Amino acid sequence: MDAYAQRAAEVVRQAGQVLFGKESEIREVLLAILANGHILLEDIPGVGKTTLATAFSRTLDLEYRRVQFTPDVLPSDLTGFSVYRREQEAFVYQPGIVFCNLLLADELNRTSPKTQSALLEAMQEGQVTAEGVTRKLPAPFLVIATQNPLGSAGTQPLPESEADRFSISLSLGYPDLESELAMARAVGIQQPVERLTPILSRDELLSIQQAIHGVYIHERVYRYLTELVRATRNHTALSHGAGPRATIALVKLSKAAAWYEGRDFVTPADVLEQFPYVVSHRLALNADAVMRHLTVREVARQIAGSIRKPPVEVRR
Repeated sequence: MDAYAQRAAEVVRQAGQVLFGKESEIREVLLAILANGHILLEDIPGVGKTTLATAFSRTLDLEYRRVQFTPDVLPSDLTGFSVYRREQEAFVYQPGIVFCNLLLADELNRTSPKTQSALLEAMQEGQVTAEGVTRKLPAPFLVIATQNPLGSAGTQPLPESEADRFSISLSLGYPDLESELAMARAVGIQQPVERLTPILSRDELLSIQQAIHGVYIHERVYRYLTELVRATRNHTALSHGAGPRATIALVKLSKAAAWYEGRDFVTPADVLEQFPYVVSHRLALNADAVMRHLTVREVARQIAGSIRKPPVEVRR
């Protein structure tokens, strides 16, 4: 494992000291960041989403902002707007909240579809267009978005086109007993997240994102991951499956997982590990599956078990 990979592992360790009992989830979020992807957290309030985002902003030296989505948040709040300045006798552009490196979009599914859609260009192109002018966002630009469970008060589903922009989805969930005890004992102590310091700089993160592109994938592994995604499109429990953007995300996440483990090649195990995170938010259950109380995670596991894995030794 090279020095950068060791420091990436230290990011996970440090974040694990402020978000108790969630090491695997922290690792997965870091892999998405290393793959230059956006993260969707499907969770109830109060399980540490803000702490998670703050921990990464500090350990990766990222400019961090948070927006609490409500029905009255406007697209211009995100992209920016012009204000007339009397002293300059001109309209002056005021950058919106997306002009940062790491944006926590909290409860994204509580705001209007129009405002949700304002994030699309930023997430896909790393830029925003406001008042007819296109402006680039800082690099890297990463979104950690949260959505409350569907059916909660004031929620509405994300448009499929927007959900597809997220590289992965996962849930933090409630902490286990020992982790919650540790949280209780820490009450009254200075917030541990405030003591976190940068482990990787922004420039180093950008270098890692470039290096991950060079991780090797054998042709048989490419075929395997493509067959996994394509199998979601004709599964009997799904009304629709994952599109080609999922294939691209699975390639990137598998490369990031291999790099994190100190390898310069992707194994089928890397692909299999990342597959549920990449496709779950891109799948829609049909009525029969809903009646049978299936979940998209269960369907993803069924699909993963139905596709034959290539041999493990798939190096250069």
